[in-house]
Amino acid sequence: MIIVIKDNIRTDDYERIKKYISERGGRVHESEGIEKRIIGVIGEERHLDRTAIAALPGVEKVIPIVEPYKLASRKFHPKNTIVNVKGVKIGGIDPVVIAGPCSVESEKQIWEIAEELSKKKAHILRGGIFKPRSSPYTFQGIGEPGIMWLAESARHYNLPVVSEVMEISDIDVLYDHIDIFQVGARNMQNFKLLKALGKTDKPILLKRGISATFSEFLMSAEYILAEGNEKVILCERGIRTFVEFTRNTFDVNIIPVVKKSTHLPIIIDPSHATGRSDIITPITLAGLAAGADGFMVEVHPRPFEAFSDGNQSLNFEQFTQLLDDWNVLKDAVITLRKKTNEEVLTACI
Repeated sequence: MIIVIKDNIRTDDYERIKKYISERGGRVHESEGIEKRIIGVIGEERHLDRTAIAALPGVEKVIPIVEPYKLASRKFHPKNTIVNVKGVKIGGIDPVVIAGPCSVESEKQIWEIAEELSKKKAHILRGGIFKPRSSPYTFQGIGEPGIMWLAESARHYNLPVVSEVMEISDIDVLYDHIDIFQVGARNMQNFKLLKALGKTDKPILLKRGISATFSEFLMSAEYILAEGNEKVILCERGIRTFVEFTRNTFDVNIIPVVKKSTHLPIIIDPSHATGRSDIITPITLAGLAAGADGFMVEVHPRPFEAFSDGNQSLNFEQFTQLLDDWNVLKDAVITLRKKTNEEVLTACI
């Protein structure tokens, strides 16, 4: 539930409200609405009587949250969450660019890519160390030797780095070297892993499952938030449909719905959404125009030599063209983002 606080509330009354909630097993989340100060409450309804809370001095009204995703709801947290990763702000006005190989293959390869991304002013380097693959006979990732290659190349070029965590034991292995933990589509409902990540202080990039509904997607984010980690970044990477001419179907619909329903940032992954390097650029631009907070694409100096997903990787020339096309639309998209943010916030408490 959400408690809307009166403008002229006394400090002792405000503290009494928080104490009342805590004594009954509720969790208090304080935030500022657009016009009102609010307290978000998570707890069992049988212990937290709405009518009793509404009668407390300083309470203007109590609003129930009907969505199952309480902490992710924009009603609970009206303002956008901005995840700051070494100065890169995900969820702000400027969309971020995340790029890198599907898999770290060699020290030379990742340093070559990191240098190119730095020249092109990309914001974050991505690279897979441990790779979940559909076939047991395909490349499963370079493993632990790639961790230092990825981390050292990123550090040299002052790029934050994101890499996938496949199981709980990976958290400790990667913790000191990775800035953002990625949860892949196959692990979106690995609730033990989500809970473990929720206990860390690292940002979590949560990919949507291949057949996950909107509510299932946000409920997975809720598992992380419920453990105390508020730095969750959603990622739309395409869903499985009857379409056979692309790897997946890019669900552009979910982007504005996420922006209206939740305060969490959302980025797009057009590489996995399409599986085709020739249509990554238009899909990326469509997602950004729809309101995405950034994009993540696979980039490889020689995609035809890639150990995995070469068909959906951009070479350096294609990546440059994508950035050039994005720059043509960037000012208009940012203007639209400012307008949309104002409209969404005005609709909140």
